[in-house]
Formats: sequence, C-alpha cells, structure tokens
Amino acid sequence: MRLSSLLPLALAATLASFMPARAQTTSPDIQQADILGNELFASSSSTGMVLVVVRNQQVFVHGYGETAPGSGQLPSATSILRLCSLSKIFATDLLTKLVQDGTVHLDDPLQLFAPPHIIVLTRPGHPITLIGLATHTSGLPREVGNAPHGTPHFTFPNYTYRWHWLPTQHLKTIPGTAALYSNIGFDFLGDALQQAAHEPYARLFAERITTPLGMHETGFTPNAAQCARLLQGAHDEGPCTDTQSSAGSSGVYSTATDMVLWLKYLLGLSPIAQSPAAQAVYIDPSTLTTQSGLDHAGPPTGIGLGWMHLLPANDNAAITEKTGGGAGFATYIALNQTTHTGIFVAFTEGPIQNHVNVFKAANNLLLVMAGLPPLPPDPPKPPAKPVRKRRH
Repeated sequence: MRLSSLLPLALAATLASFMPARAQTTSPDIQQADILGNELFASSSSTGMVLVVVRNQQVFVHGYGETAPGSGQLPSATSILRLCSLSKIFATDLLTKLVQDGTVHLDDPLQLFAPPHIIVLTRPGHPITLIGLATHTSGLPREVGNAPHGTPHFTFPNYTYRWHWLPTQHLKTIPGTAALYSNIGFDFLGDALQQAAHEPYARLFAERITTPLGMHETGFTPNAAQCARLLQGAHDEGPCTDTQSSAGSSGVYSTATDMVLWLKYLLGLSPIAQSPAAQAVYIDPSTLTTQSGLDHAGPPTGIGLGWMHLLPANDNAAITEKTGGGAGFATYIALNQTTHTGIFVAFTEGPIQNHVNVFKAANNLLLVMAGLPPLPPDPPKPPAKPVRKRRH
C-alpha cells in the first residue's frame, strides 16, 4: 500500500458529517464506527480489513472485505493478523517494565548486552543506548539489507547474523542527534531485554504482557489451526511461520479480540495499569538534526518509546500512534487519552495500489469517535528548488 497525504472525497464527506465543532461535543454512538469503517475500507483498496474501536468500556469490532481473495468470508474478531511494526510498542512496554524493576536502565549501552567478543558501534562519548534504540536515534540504519530470496517474512536477520553484521558497519549519525526509523534497532532492543532478563524474549513477552492481560492468541509461533485463520492479501506472502527472529521489531501475530484487551490496557481501562513512562514523550523532534521515516501518520510533535505523538500534549485532540506494514499487511494503532478512545486497524493488500494515506484517515476516524475535530492538514511543503546543471 502506498501512502500519501490524500483522502478520498467520499471518505472526507462522511467524516465531515460526523465532525463536531472545534470544542469537544457528545461522541457519536459507537456503532456509527461501522459507517466510517466501511468508507475507510472502500478507500483503502484492500482485500480485507479489521477495525477495533474502544471508548471507555464500549467496544466495536468489525471485519470488512474478505479473509482471502475470492473467499467470500468476512474477516472476524478471531482472524489471525500480522501486527508488523506494532510489535515495537510491545517491546517498549517490556522495556518500561524492566526499567521499573531495576533490571535495565534507559541509558544502558547496548554493549552491556552484546554476545562475547562483539564490539558494538559507537562514536566518542555517544554509545548506542537502550533509549536510543527505542526512539530510533541510535544511528543504525533501517535494515541490515535484503533477505535472501524465498526467506519467510520476519525471519531475517536472525540473532547470529545481526550480531556478526553489527561490528562491520558505520553509524549513519551520531547516536542521540538524529532520528532514522530502524527495524534492526528494535531487533537489538529485543536481544538486550532477553539478555538482561536471562530468558528468551518470547517467554518474557508471555510472562509480562500476554498472559496477565489474557491475550492468548498473541505471540510469535502460531499453530496450524491459527495459520489457517491468517488473513491473506492479493499476493502470495509466503508461509505463516515462527517469527521469533524479529520479535522486537515486527514478528507479533494477534487477533482483534486480543487487541481489544491491548487497547484497554493502553487506555488505562484494564485492571492492570501500564506505566505512564511507556507512552511519555522523550524527544522533541525540533531538537534533532534530521528525522526520517517517522511521519507516516502525520508530522510528529514528540517521539516516545516506539510511539509517535501528534499535536502537543495539552491539546485535547492529541494522538499517540504507531504505524506498521509488511508481509501484505498495513496496521495502525492510535490513542486519544483525553477521551479514553483508541482504535486498531489492520488491512491486507489489495490487487491495486492507491494513494490514500490510511493512517491519516484512521486518525480522523479516531477523533470523530472521540467527539473531537479532525487534525489540521499538514503544512504545505516548500517548493523544490530548481537544480542547476554543473559545468563540465
């Protein structure tokens, strides 16, 4: 799915019919999310879509389209979904928990958790730290490179490959000075957490997150029955398989049923409370020299631990969000803490690509359901400067 700043006219008109005045008003009935969900699905050109809306203790879950091309079956609350990069906010939830119990510190250098004889990249006085990995400011690139042909999604690079790759590289930027979206950075974060806790990441993930919350179908090793429920897009995306190699960055599978529980936890509606530190702002983007890959859902006003923040925290329409994509899926989670409203949406790739930014459209769906006005349009980009031809 290609992303742009455009919203289809039909979707914009539907959103406008729900939009309140600038001040917050009464929220629409939560079942009205179905109308907006239909418009969002139609605009996405996807094969299938699952939408979850949680507002206080109200829950809306609905599937749209098909579980696979030609199946004629609606996606459901128990369809298996690839969360892709939404996996990162699970990793940072674990990070926050381990900080709370004193197992790690945010400023711990990655070197502390490296395998024997592996030297982690650094710049004088600027080591790669856990908070650098969690905020995409480590100086590492997005990926280690292309996976070998035929490699299943989210299984490359494995632990051994990436740790032997690391000492051969050069940092793109000085750690802490610039933001560059990095999947490999979160793979290393996952490695560091399991090393610090002295147990495999998947077990730590289950013990500290999914088992306490009752998220019984969220993990990295789906069985055959679960794989049979995996949504399929328009193209063959390879096997449903064990994705523990990319557990920290992109390997989580889940369902809409489990994502209701996750949203309630994130919104403070669960009996188990998430630490406020997990969703806090840690970096003002204006203090960085550059940033890249962080603005798919809108220009961030704050960078958190895996999360991006849209609008200042004192704006009642502020959104805390995370985008994801890959293996034929696009995924998104967005929260408005003012109204205890959150959404999760997962799309599978359709037969054609379009230029609708489904993340920005989903932001406005969230705000409408919260009884708030939509986000302001992005500021116009300055016109490109003409390129002067060099003399030879």
